[in-house]
Amino acid sequence: MTPLMSPTRTAIMGGLLVAMGSISMALYTPAMPALVHTFQTDPATIKLTLSVYFAGFSVAQLISGPFSDAFGRRPTTLAFFAIYIAGSLICAVTPTVDWLLAGRVLQGIGAAAGVALSRAIVRDQFTGQASARIMNAIGMTLALGPAISPTLGGILLTSFGWHAIFIAMVLYGAGLAALVVFALPETLAERDPSKLRPRTMLRNYAMLIRDGRFAKPTLVIALCLGGLYTMAAILPFVLVDKVGLTPTQFGLGMLMQSGSFLAGAMIVSQILRHRDARKVVPVGLGAILISGIAMAVVLRTVEPSFLSVMIPVGIWAFGLAFVLPATTTDALAPFPKVAGSASALMGFLQIGAGFTGTLAAALFGEPLTALATLLPIMGVTAGLIHLSALRSRKQASASSIAPAE
Repeated sequence: MTPLMSPTRTAIMGGLLVAMGSISMALYTPAMPALVHTFQTDPATIKLTLSVYFAGFSVAQLISGPFSDAFGRRPTTLAFFAIYIAGSLICAVTPTVDWLLAGRVLQGIGAAAGVALSRAIVRDQFTGQASARIMNAIGMTLALGPAISPTLGGILLTSFGWHAIFIAMVLYGAGLAALVVFALPETLAERDPSKLRPRTMLRNYAMLIRDGRFAKPTLVIALCLGGLYTMAAILPFVLVDKVGLTPTQFGLGMLMQSGSFLAGAMIVSQILRHRDARKVVPVGLGAILISGIAMAVVLRTVEPSFLSVMIPVGIWAFGLAFVLPATTTDALAPFPKVAGSASALMGFLQIGAGFTGTLAAALFGEPLTALATLLPIMGVTAGLIHLSALRSRKQASASSIAPAE
């Protein structure tokens, strides 16, 4: 099949679609401590606004993926973006924290399609090393949004108040919907409404979960990316409440995380010109393991400062850039007929890991303890699953070349 878009255009469109989810989270985080005082509530309740966003985001992907397999990528994207814009409007005018929670749920539901469908659009057109290069380019585009968003969120908060943050989300959602209408062709080769039947959806998801070719690389991504989402829920309370940064300083400080990811993605883009994408995954997992060990030790023994917290965070983000291209491509490659569903389930598990991490963090009375405990566990588990995937791949390769009896 001849691709409908060039690799560059596919990467740009995919990056803009997938960035909606992270921008909607990162733009908002500098306002979280301020919202505690605005609504006269406690930090746990404001943290819940992230948790319900994750919940809506993850569950809605399980619908958006099969919906796109049934009716196409474009109509699905536009329908979900309309929900996102409605949720953003509710958040912008909310009089109570309960309405804020409701708006965040709708935002999460609406943003889900951007993540699920961006990967499906790549899989519709590309596979193998070409897909890995595009996934890496999407990662670089994705890094720009979270890099700018906390800084912009801090500036909006300081200059205009927290309402302006959600008005910015309304404008972003409307602009991206217009871009889909005018610049995104339909990449699904064949629509099949039967894929939206509940029994068919469940059968496809069960097939994917049972297949190690999908499950193992997807779990590796879920733990590594979910760790980053978990940090996003904890870091505002560490850097603002413990270290003493202002919201604007916090936003600027988060550039270290996004910059580290972007630097890693740029290095990977050069490596992928000459080496197989799978070769760089162990490097990334090694960096994540180092990051987890540093958090476990440093955050328990050293007085928290910006550098003692953010250097391990930056190392984790740098390693993540090495992990994502090959593992994403490997997980989706064997399933072209259910690419939307496979991408949706991948996204569900990623956000589900972040959701679980934020809930687990709420069980700790001290955010530093949560950071120093949860992230090392997630990093070590990801490494063990990757080793299991390597063994399975070697066994499958050996079986395929074994001489017939």
